[in-house]
Amino acid sequence: MQNKITKTLKAIADPTRREIFHALVVAACAMPITQVSSQFNMSRQGVTKHLRTLEDAGLVLIQTKGRERFCYANTAPLKEINQWLKFYEKFWDDSLQNLGTYLEGKS
Repeated sequence: MQNKITKTLKAIADPTRREIFHALVVAACAMPITQVSSQFNMSRQGVTKHLRTLEDAGLVLIQTKGRERFCYANTAPLKEINQWLKFYEKFWDDSLQNLGTYLEGKS
């Protein structure tokens, strides 16, 4: 599981990849790579490189239909990160609550 999370975090660490992923999520349907690349000020090869990284992390699925390659967003890896972060959210909530209780006792 840790390797999946690491790949996902590395994939979304780049702002361009986050924008590409966001465009696919908002589209809520398959988009041809040519359509995805037309939204960005870079070459199709540059967008394709970013898409490969997203695909390697499981955030994008790419299917070939005829001569066209279509991209789909897959949000499932983000759910794993959310579950991982929930532990730390609880830790900080508990720590802040304990600090509040301690400070109230000092008043």
